[in-house]
Amino acid sequence: MTSGDITTDAILKDEEGEVSLISKDRGIIAGLDVFKRVFEILDEDATFEFNFSDGDEVNKSDLVGTIKAKARAILEGERTALNYLQRMSGIATYTKKMVTALNSDSVKILDTRKTTPGMRIFEKYAVTLGGAYNHRYNLSDGIMIKDNHIDAAGGIKNAIEKVRSINPFVKKIEVEVENFDQVRQALEAKADIIMLDNMKIEEIKKAVDIINKRAIIECSGNISLENINEYRDLDIDYISSGAITYQAGVLDLSMKNLKIYWGKYEGSKNTKRGTIKNFIWKTKVNVRWKFGRKIWCNKASNSSGYSHT
Repeated sequence: MTSGDITTDAILKDEEGEVSLISKDRGIIAGLDVFKRVFEILDEDATFEFNFSDGDEVNKSDLVGTIKAKARAILEGERTALNYLQRMSGIATYTKKMVTALNSDSVKILDTRKTTPGMRIFEKYAVTLGGAYNHRYNLSDGIMIKDNHIDAAGGIKNAIEKVRSINPFVKKIEVEVENFDQVRQALEAKADIIMLDNMKIEEIKKAVDIINKRAIIECSGNISLENINEYRDLDIDYISSGAITYQAGVLDLSMKNLKIYWGKYEGSKNTKRGTIKNFIWKTKVNVRWKFGRKIWCNKASNSSGYSHT
């Protein structure tokens, strides 16, 4: 906010508020702590009551939780908080669908580094809530020799030798291959993991026979919810899929039923909750006051039973 929230600033000051977080679709909830943090930054006294935890399944119309904070903080943080929660929940939901579609106890689904800039840590966390696993987080996490590395080194053997010469023996070496000749080269150079990239199902079966348990096998390339079940009965170890993050949509969530504590009844310590009618009335008072119509404001206060002095 370069100059504050110019809409909310015209309507509210320090009133307290309460709002409901509601699911508008079925899915896996993910990112509640991130959602909370947005409002805590805006109001350190914000409180939350959640009926679900990260990783739980929610259904349409479920009350996910209630947020109590300064009304201004609620309105200012709403979109940012929901953006994180909806995105992360969408990824967890899509991931869960892929895990269910694969339906395998032996093959694990992995994410990739194809994540939204600045969002990787959140998106990879969401993947785990959906039941899949994380591949490397960044280039320092693991050795992966891809096609451009192979070209730069002058072949798979040279690439593996160069990588092995400067890295500790405890680091596994993964090589991306696209054909059977490269599979054999990777085996001869003693690669620990062989990634079969963009191979058809029948080609994968033949590559599996060539490898014959001598390396961990990962399959990748254009694997999504629509075709992942085709990999169920293959003798492989992992499936990595960029679709798990970049094809995932958002889970439809909304903040509704905002209640605002405007002020106090005359002669009472009880705080009155705001309604839409009171909300509109309050807006009119603020706007008229700014234009100097104090007489109108006083009449409005007297007729409503409120005191705004």
